[in-house]
Amino acid sequence: MHQSDGSCQIPGATPAIPGMFPTMFPLATGQPFGALPVMPVQAMTQQATRHARRVYVGGLPPTANEQSVATFFSQVMAAIGGNTAGPGDAVVNVYINHEKKFAFVEMRSVEEASNAMALDGIIFEGAPVKVRRPSDYNPSLAATLGPSQPNPNLNLAAVGLTPGSAGGLEGPDRIFVGGLPYYFTEAQVRELLESFGPLRGFDLVKDRETGNSKGYAFCVYQDLSVTDIACAALNGIKMGDKTLTVRRANQGANQPKPEQESVLLHAQQQIALQKLMLQPGAVSTKVLCLTQVVTPEELINDEDYEDIMEDMRGEGGKFGTLVNVVIPRPRPNEAAPGVGKVFLEYADIDSATKARAGLNGRKFGGNQVMAVFYPENKFAQGEYDA
Repeated sequence: MHQSDGSCQIPGATPAIPGMFPTMFPLATGQPFGALPVMPVQAMTQQATRHARRVYVGGLPPTANEQSVATFFSQVMAAIGGNTAGPGDAVVNVYINHEKKFAFVEMRSVEEASNAMALDGIIFEGAPVKVRRPSDYNPSLAATLGPSQPNPNLNLAAVGLTPGSAGGLEGPDRIFVGGLPYYFTEAQVRELLESFGPLRGFDLVKDRETGNSKGYAFCVYQDLSVTDIACAALNGIKMGDKTLTVRRANQGANQPKPEQESVLLHAQQQIALQKLMLQPGAVSTKVLCLTQVVTPEELINDEDYEDIMEDMRGEGGKFGTLVNVVIPRPRPNEAAPGVGKVFLEYADIDSATKARAGLNGRKFGGNQVMAVFYPENKFAQGEYDA
């Protein structure tokens, strides 16, 4: 049965063609395919469920062909115990777009397609491939047709995968986390999210060229009952000059408020914020503290000290209006707090944020600089040892 919806069937092929994949259709050799009860209703059902039975496989090597992809995925599905529709191969059809190096792999059943989602990151002919839902996948419709998540008891170790390594980021409980400050590291974002419970899957989206964060991420919690609590607690939190948007990925911006007790939400929000506050330099301020820029020895001589001050004013001034530069100096015979640090106070948070992005990780005199935000109240009181 052909369709004109642009979905990717091998031209002129239906799952009923004998000899298409000789290894895949044992029924086609010994008996006519018509012996199976393929009634018009079932044919229509096949059409209706195709979006939930197809799997997108990206990043294929140029050597891949329909036969090799079909054989590989049928074998690994059998190896992990992912075949639920009886004996035989799970794959019934493959379409490859060689130019863009991706394939659509059609499974026999909706459940087997969901189990295949656990294969994200599997090594095929020497390279890891992405396994995703196709763009025409309709989660709410698919939920009525069969399981949407991989079976948790699949033996992924049999094919060299660990649960949640790359997969685990599908389904209705996938959370979109937007509005993240670009300088937030993967570890910081993960720590913030894990204040609500362990994650099954996490992906901070990065620019392919530069490797820098694009300011948004996706995650799925191991305990799905945490999903709404985390969304409600984190959505709208201010981080520096940004505001977080946290919601289920397949829902629009109108996030319905969960029925949880508001007391619980408030407590969770406070925990998340406290964790952030405890992380040095996570919350944006107008003051930047640089470490590994200067050594105490370089600050003893007055001329050297003035040169360093001048350098810091020049470097720091590139990012915005500098109000003050403080470089604590060693004092003879007494401990001097903050020696070895450089403090840059800016007129606004925006300039300090740009300076942090521009200076953190830069090399000065062979040392890699660390730049973190510093509490304004401590800086104003001359407390440089926080």
